[in-house]
Amino acid sequence: MNRGDIFIIMGGSGCGKTTLLRHMIGLNRPQQGYIHFGECNYWQSDEPQQAAVKRRFGVMFQGGALWSSLTLAENVGLPLHEYTDLNPEEIEAVVSFKLALVGLAGYEDFYPAQLSGGMKKRASLARAIALDPEILFFDEPGSGLDPFSAKRLDDLILELRDSLGMTIIVVSHEPASILTIGNNSVFLDDEKRTIIESGNPSILLKQAAEPKVRAFLNRGEYEHTG
Repeated sequence: MNRGDIFIIMGGSGCGKTTLLRHMIGLNRPQQGYIHFGECNYWQSDEPQQAAVKRRFGVMFQGGALWSSLTLAENVGLPLHEYTDLNPEEIEAVVSFKLALVGLAGYEDFYPAQLSGGMKKRASLARAIALDPEILFFDEPGSGLDPFSAKRLDDLILELRDSLGMTIIVVSHEPASILTIGNNSVFLDDEKRTIIESGNPSILLKQAAEPKVRAFLNRGEYEHTG
């Protein structure tokens, strides 16, 4: 993938999308193969090198993974307290700015239970970008959302890429979302247990050599263009 891509890891259920993501963000060591970030071979590096690479990441997990006992401000502020030397006033300012970026200005004192599903996802996104990551990972960002909330989150992902210049990696099985935001991708096949296509999803929609890839993406063509 290239810097600034919105890179999609796509495929049907059970094909290994989330497993690949977990390899990439350092949660699980792959049984074979390599994970490179620039010149760094992540799984061949020592712990300090791995920690330095991880500092460049932001991750939004599928369920949001917000701490229910903490306010949104406290949730978003956690990585800032942990990894920066900012004072409380500076952290408060950064938190308010990140929440405003995702459309949650004024919700600092709300708890996750007080939010809709879409708002929880956006709050989790605010936490993921708290440290200004170079690479932002999403695991099924639209999962569990109604179509309006899912579309709003897609638009927000595009805005963040364009305004902050992040490289974004998205695990998804939602063709309409993939066609809306993705400019590069791989398709994982559950039968062959490998990548069977790669490239721009909008091009693969018409030109993929593998019929199952075209069929997968065509499920989302009407919603994408409608």
